[in-house]
Amino acid sequence: MKIAITTTVPVEVIYAAGHVPVDLNNVFVSHPERERLVEEAELAGFPRSFCAWVKGIYGAAREMKDLGALVAVTQGDCSNTHGLMETLQSEGMEVIPFAYPYERDYGLLRAQMEAFMRRLGVGWSEVEGALRRLDRVRRRAHRLDELTWKEGLVTGMENHLVLVSCSDMEGDPEAFARKLDGLLVRAAERAKDRHFPRAGDMVRLGYLGVPPMAPELYDYLEALGARVVYNEVQRQFSLPFRTADLVEKYRRYSYPYSIFYRLRDIRRETRRRGLDGLIHYVQSFCFRQVEDIILRRSLSLPLLTLEMDRSSRLDARTRMRLENFVAMLRRRKCP
Repeated sequence: MKIAITTTVPVEVIYAAGHVPVDLNNVFVSHPERERLVEEAELAGFPRSFCAWVKGIYGAAREMKDLGALVAVTQGDCSNTHGLMETLQSEGMEVIPFAYPYERDYGLLRAQMEAFMRRLGVGWSEVEGALRRLDRVRRRAHRLDELTWKEGLVTGMENHLVLVSCSDMEGDPEAFARKLDGLLVRAAERAKDRHFPRAGDMVRLGYLGVPPMAPELYDYLEALGARVVYNEVQRQFSLPFRTADLVEKYRRYSYPYSIFYRLRDIRRETRRRGLDGLIHYVQSFCFRQVEDIILRRSLSLPLLTLEMDRSSRLDARTRMRLENFVAMLRRRKCP
């Protein structure tokens, strides 16, 4: 059975139960007719002043006729998920709620995982076996992330696609592992290619916030001589934590918790990766826009805030702002 997810959840439970997780975010953003999915949600009654991501997820879920259930994160993700969950439930879809405790309490998170496990009929032994299976794949993703910022052999777009796909392993961990192995081989070949642009010669950027509605952002930055070598939330999807404790792994995962906990990871990676500047992506009509205030107050690097609504393309104004930002950072880097 295919089980849809609205954000990263303990997919180990889904795989242990013999089901296939499907991240509806990835289905939506890779869909050739993304704007049609948003429009279909509006035709169904979703208001125009509502996050386009949620509307796109609704459209994607409606289009996939073989979904058996939906796991909806009721705490630790977008508050609009409640409306999405209840709308799909009213249309006959089975909904499985999951909540991340705001205070990152270990006992509460374990209780949520055990309720999830009971719902799917599996125990800790099967789930821990799935964790070992998935961690073998995640280690490849972590190596590719390291090759992005440390050796400059992986592009920002490749980094984004690898890490964002860790949320569901593309429904097939072994096939996904083979794909990552292929990229590792290409990275090794690039190490011998003097013409491949290295991150050390470019403006080094960090990308903060949810994955972009317009992934072409990465290639456009590369054309400007800048590379994203830190994808904050996407990296978190890969669970880059050295622990074999499943509960602790998702307790360290920063996205569902407070902005202050996320800031600890952002500051650490900003220093470690030698970043020149930051781009903070915010989605129109999303409560996370307010977090931009705290990020600007808390971080010392130059920060450009990009807001997008429903378009899957970069408009002329956004391109101009990116050009000016990269040019300013280049002058600071090489005065």
